[in-house]
Amino acid sequence: MNRRTFFTTAGAVALAAGAAPKALAAPSRTFSDTALLRTWFEATYRSMAALTTDFGLTADKIDVSGTGTPVPSRQTSPTNIGCGLWSTVAAAGLGVIPHSVMCRELARTVTAVERLERAHGFWFNWYDAHDGSVLTTWPSTGDPVRPFLSSVDNAWLVTGLRIAADAEPALRPRVARLLADADWSYYYTPYDPADPVAGPGQLRGGYWPDKPGKGEPTGHHYGALNTEPRMASYLGIADGSLPADHYWHMFRTLLPGMGQEQEPAGSYVEVDGVRVWQGHYTYRGRRLVPSWGGSMFEALMVPLFVPEAEWSPRSWGRNHDRYVRSQIEHGLVEAEYGYWGFSPANIPEGGYREYGVDAIGMQQEGYNSLGVVTPHASFLAMPQARHEAVANLRALAGDFGAYDDEYGFRDSVDVTTGRVSDYLLALDQGMIAAALAQQLRPGLLQRPFRTGGFRARVRPVLAREQFSI
Repeated sequence: MNRRTFFTTAGAVALAAGAAPKALAAPSRTFSDTALLRTWFEATYRSMAALTTDFGLTADKIDVSGTGTPVPSRQTSPTNIGCGLWSTVAAAGLGVIPHSVMCRELARTVTAVERLERAHGFWFNWYDAHDGSVLTTWPSTGDPVRPFLSSVDNAWLVTGLRIAADAEPALRPRVARLLADADWSYYYTPYDPADPVAGPGQLRGGYWPDKPGKGEPTGHHYGALNTEPRMASYLGIADGSLPADHYWHMFRTLLPGMGQEQEPAGSYVEVDGVRVWQGHYTYRGRRLVPSWGGSMFEALMVPLFVPEAEWSPRSWGRNHDRYVRSQIEHGLVEAEYGYWGFSPANIPEGGYREYGVDAIGMQQEGYNSLGVVTPHASFLAMPQARHEAVANLRALAGDFGAYDDEYGFRDSVDVTTGRVSDYLLALDQGMIAAALAQQLRPGLLQRPFRTGGFRARVRPVLAREQFSI
C-alpha cells in the first residue's frame, strides 16, 4: 500500500543537522512497553491463525491489502510449518489462547505433518498448504518445481516439532516417530584433511532426491557459522548424528586471501584438535564475526531458541550486541534513513529478496539495504536493544501505517518512497511471535534446547568458542 502523504522523518532531519537520532537516545527509566508488546503479539498471532489452513499447515504468505478475510497462499514450506507450531505454543504460554486450544491446534498440525510425503527422513521444500501434496508446479506461474530436501528448512520444522512435543506431552510419542529417521548426517560431508575443499566437514544446502542413492547435492555447503543454518548443526550435534567438531569446521570469516567483503584480521587457534581461523571484520570501529550476507535473521534467529549469549557470553553474546549496533548505525547514521533493521523480506512492490548491511556480510556482492526496512529485524534485536527496537517499530507504524490492529506489522517498508508491503510472510511473523514470547516470558520456547543433547553436547562447544573480537 502507498501512503497518501509521505513525510520526511524526524530522525533523518536530526541526522542531517548533526544531532543524535531519536532511536539512539537514552531510554526513560520509567518507560514500560510490556502492554504494547503483548498487543503486538496478539495481532501477530491473529496473522499466524489467518495463515493456517483447514488442513493444519501454515501457508507461506497472505495478502492483507484488501477487505475481508485474507486467503492463505497455496504453498507452504517446512519452515512455515515450524513457525506455526511455535507460535501456537507461544500464544498458549502467554495466555492468548487456552491450553486446550493449543493442544487441539498442535495435534491438527502434527497430524498433517504425519501425512506429508518425505524422503531420507526429511520433508520436501514445498507442499500444498491446503491438502499436503508435494508441489511440482509453482501455484502462481505454473513453472515446474523440482522437489528438494533443504537442510535449513528442515531444521526449522524440527525446531517447531520439538517445541510442540515439549508443550504437549501427549504428542511426544508421535513427534519422536517423526524425528526417528531425521538423521542430520544425510547432509554432512565429513572433514578430509587431505582435501578440505571436497571434504569440508560442513552441511550441504540440500539434495534433490530424484537421483539414485542420496540424490543430487547442491553445489555448495553451508560454511559460514554466523548464519541461520547453524540451527541444523546444533540439532545434529545435540542428537549425536553430527560430530561436535563439525562446529569448528565452519567459517567465522573466510580465510585470508579468499575473496570476501573485507580482508579479515584474526589468528589461528586449535580447538578440540581442529585448527580454526578465528577471523573478524571491523565495521564502524567495532570488531565482529560477520554473517554471509549482512542480514539480521542470519545472526539472530537461532538465539531465539538456543541461548548462545548465555552459554558463550564473551563470544556469541558480544557478537550479537555488535551486530545489532551495526544494523542500527547503518540505518540511522551511515545511510541516514531515519529507520533501521534489514533482513530478507517481501519486496514492498511485490516479490522477495535479501536485504542487509553489506559491510557485515562475507559475500562480496552482499545484501544491500536499499532503503527497505523489515519490522521482524527490530523484534530480533530486542534482547540487545529493546527500547531502540520499540522506538523504531513505533516510528514505522506511525509514519508509514506499517501496522494494523488486526494482523500486526506488514512485512517490509521502503522508507525512501513510503511504499509498504501488502503481504505478511509466515517466516517473518513467526520470528516476531518467537521474539515477543522471549521478551514477555523469557525461556518459554527455549526449554527443549536447554536440556538433553543441547546441554550435554552443544553447550560445552559454545563455552569453548573464542571469537577474536
